[in-house]
Order: sequence, then C-alpha cells, then structure tokens
Amino acid sequence: MALNFLSHEVSDLCLGKPPLKSLPKSATVGEALSALKKCGESYLSVWNCDHNSPEKAPVSDSGECICIGKVCMVDIVCYLCREENILSPASALKSPLSDLLPKVPGLVRHVERHCSLLEALDLILEGAQNLIVPIQSKRKKLQKNNSILNSTHSNYLEFCCLTQEDIIRFFLNCIGIFSPIPALSIASLGIIRTDILAVGYHDSALSAVDSIALALSEQTSVAVISPDSTLIGEISPSTLAACDETIAPAIIALSAGELMAYIDCGGPPEDLVRTLKLRLREGNLEGMLEILGEFSNSSSFSSSSEEDDSSVESLPEIRRYSRTRSYSARMIRRSEAIVCHPGSSIVAVMIQALAHRVNYVWVIEDDDNLVGIVTFPDVLKVFREHLQSSE
Repeated sequence: MALNFLSHEVSDLCLGKPPLKSLPKSATVGEALSALKKCGESYLSVWNCDHNSPEKAPVSDSGECICIGKVCMVDIVCYLCREENILSPASALKSPLSDLLPKVPGLVRHVERHCSLLEALDLILEGAQNLIVPIQSKRKKLQKNNSILNSTHSNYLEFCCLTQEDIIRFFLNCIGIFSPIPALSIASLGIIRTDILAVGYHDSALSAVDSIALALSEQTSVAVISPDSTLIGEISPSTLAACDETIAPAIIALSAGELMAYIDCGGPPEDLVRTLKLRLREGNLEGMLEILGEFSNSSSFSSSSEEDDSSVESLPEIRRYSRTRSYSARMIRRSEAIVCHPGSSIVAVMIQALAHRVNYVWVIEDDDNLVGIVTFPDVLKVFREHLQSSE
C-alpha cells in the first residue's frame, strides 16, 4: 500500500486548485499593495516576466517565465515598519517590489506535473515553502490589459501552488498506511522544537518586526508571553495578512499586548485607537498618521466578527493571560494561540492545525507555560522516514 502511495504525482494534488495570480517583478510596493486589496487574495506570486510590457523580456536563460517569490500584506507591513521607512512610508511604497522578496534561496521551487509526491516532499524538507506546478491554460493567448495582474504566462501556461498544508492534508487522507505512527505522541516522536520566536507581552510590538518577518518566511508565528513564560497569545503572520497597511502604525506605536487587542475581533477599541494616534503625534510620525487616516473600528480588516471586543482593554490582566485554554476561541479572537500538549498525538496535531489553517501548533504544559512548537515540516519528516523504510 505504501508503494501505491509513493506512485502519486503532484498533479494529483493540483485538482481544483486555482491558477496563481501574479505580479511582474518590475511592479512597485505600492502597486503590489493596490493589487492585493483589489483582488482579495492573501498573497500574489512575483514573476520575472511582464506580459503587459513587451520591451521587458523574460530574464531566464530559457526564455520562460519563472516565479521568483510571493508577496503578501505582511511583507508590505514589515517593510513599512523598517527604520528607514517609518518617517516616509509614502516613499517606501514607490520602492521596487524586489525589495520585499526574501533573500533566502529555494523558498519557491518549480516542479513538473509528473514530479512524484516523494520528490515534492523532499523539496519541502529541504526548505521549499511553495512548489509551483504548471497547469494548461484554457486561454488562447496571454492576457494583456491595463492591470499588472496576470495568471497566464509563456506557452499559454498557468500555474498553481502546492504548499506544506496541501501535502499534510493529503497524508491525513491516507493516514492508515502510516500505522502505528498516528497514535504516537509528539513528545515520544521528538518533534517539539524549542527554538521559538517570542516577544514579551509588555514589549514594543516594533521590536518583534524582524521575528514577524522570519515567522512569515518559516510559516510559523510569534508567541506573546508573560514574564513567567506563560503563553498569552500570538502575533501571527496569517492574521496580519488579513489586515491592510493601517496595521503598520499600530505595530510601530503599540506594545505587543496592545497589538493583540488591536487585531482581535471586531476591530480595536476606540480608546486604543486614540492612544495610537496620540503616540504617533508625539513621535512626529506624520506619515504613519496619514496611513492611519480617518480610522474606523473595522477598516484594518478585510473581514471582522460581529462581536464587540471594545471591552478588551478593561479586562483584568489575569483574564487575558488565560486565553490559550479555549481552542475554539480563535474563531472569535484573532490573537488566540492554537495549543496542544506534549502528550497530544501527531494526528491530533495535524487535524488541529488544518482546522485552523495554520502550519504549526504551540505546545504548552497544563499551567500554560510554553514548551515549544510543532510545525508541518516536523510532522512531514516523521512520515518521510516511515516512507523511506518502506522503499
């Protein structure tokens, strides 16, 4: 049965996946921001070709279009929060999009349709975050319009993206072939990582910007902890990706704990917005005030809960420190951390992460003290070793 599993190709996982919407690397940061807000996608792929500008030919040796990375709202927000851009965010938006792309090679890899699932798994374990797979376009010619967005490339091809989540979901559907591994605890499997990204509850949110950028690259998150190492919540790139550029001033002027309240359900409390504006004025950050604009409680989010969370700031600290107890609370509070325990089974962790559309689960003790984190690559490595023994 394991041999049949290994015979699958990546094309089997591409069924139903939408084609990637793309931006040329010649676009600016501001154009990427506008495109993200207009198309409603969580991210856009960045390519070395621009079909709307014939004079800008592909730069690859083969003359083909190559995906060189992807960009999301978190990339833009972290870029605006850089020291050199804080005083002049408007100028930062005119910068080339290439400034946002991570310098780490191999995060995006092109593979053919017939690439085996095992080969794809090995690429993921080597550090690839996204596998770009060609799919035949139904369009007869390349799109040429006034928009910089495009999905069809040279040779009339479109592409889709396979992620760690796609492979984990596929493995979960075939979990029986991995017996008895699914029932084993994450502690017994030795996959709890202790090299976590964390920030103190009272620390400046700005001090966590580098950690947020790294968490985005590693597809994890930044834990928000109390002085006694209790896990209070998180600053998650996936949550920030649902915001817009007006979250940047909040990161610059608020503490990590205040930022959690700011991004929680229903938009930030009005008194916290007033505090934010006051601090920006005191810091002479007029550019960030312009980004903030005439702020409404829900304008930072592409979607918001109907629940009014305006009372968050008035809650006693001890109550806010106990958030991690509720697994379902993440549907209400955006900064809620998804947690498990060292004795949790690996399959339970997989289901939990997939249910909440994250690539990791925090590991805590019964007293909420943070132990570490389990990530999808940790899980995939266990299954890869099992498959290797079956070859």
